Amino acid sequence: MAVKSSLRNGIPVLLAIATNDALSGSAQNIGKLLNTKNIYFVPAAQDDPMKKPNSVIADFQQVIPAMKAALKKEQIQPILL
Repeated sequence: MAVKSSLRNGIPVLLAIATNDALSGSAQNIGKLLNTKNIYFVPAAQDDPMKKPNSVIADFQQVIPAMKAALKKEQIQPILL
């Protein structure tokens, strides 16, 4: 409800993803979110490409820079490291 309200009021929403299927089952949903106005992402990377080839986790050291950029309505790049 908080995210829905924020989006309705034009407030940026910052997402830090951590998922085992970002590069497979969740890719379509992540793609939709990437194209949604006022949704921004903390850059993420594969956490173990050999053992978990579809797994992605946010780079939590990038949370504050991503937050500052989102407040300016900007997405820091690259999103996928």
